[in-house]
Amino acid sequence: MLLLLPPSEGKLAPTNGDPLDLPELSFHELTTTRRQVIRELIKLSSGGQKRALLVLGLSGGQVAELAANSELETAPAAPAREVYSGVLFEALRLNELNADDAQLATERIAITSSLFGLLRPGDLIPTYRLSGSVTLPRIGKVSAHWRKALTRTTPDALEDELIVDFRSGTYVSFWPIPKGREDSALTVKIWQQGANGAKTAVSHHNKATKGKLARALAVAREDLRSPAEVAEYARGSGWDVSLEHDAKLGHARLDVLI
Repeated sequence: MLLLLPPSEGKLAPTNGDPLDLPELSFHELTTTRRQVIRELIKLSSGGQKRALLVLGLSGGQVAELAANSELETAPAAPAREVYSGVLFEALRLNELNADDAQLATERIAITSSLFGLLRPGDLIPTYRLSGSVTLPRIGKVSAHWRKALTRTTPDALEDELIVDFRSGTYVSFWPIPKGREDSALTVKIWQQGANGAKTAVSHHNKATKGKLARALAVAREDLRSPAEVAEYARGSGWDVSLEHDAKLGHARLDVLI
């Protein structure tokens, strides 16, 4: 089972540690593409400030983000689970896991990243600022660049494992789950009960709920091999879920009611 997570915009900058070592990151087949994106981001962020802020969608008060991007190759790096600090990762609480659970989570989680494509929680990375919707000079739209790379050189884990997709729209486009995976993929959707009894999409608690469910699946002692087994495990853990077939997605959808 592979849990595909989005990154978080919020990040904690490591204050000590060795700098980024690309060949040491997981998913080695992505090294060349990572290097291309890193070099373009450094070049952009080290150049004209006004243009860089505009391209990256940043405000004048976020100039420090440019400085961090400029130092990607020399800044201290720390485990991705510590660098990503948004709501989903706060709920995931990977740093609180015991050794056995942490090992399971490391093997089961892959984080989508605009800079690195895919990461494991233990991969050592510096802080950075780059959205998947950004269009970089000479590379083009970041999401499209990664979609091309991940389609051309798909990591084995994406092909061989049961995929549980927690990603948001932008990061789904990095690697859309191929059609024909009805028995080996499901997308997680969070809902709440509307006033008329109908399910309505959740915004405020969406990321936190996904983080909590991802944590439950990441440390499951059972070897979950199908969408039905994931749904059954979630129900047994106290979650209100239903398994639906989504014709648009081409695979199963796990609806979570909160």
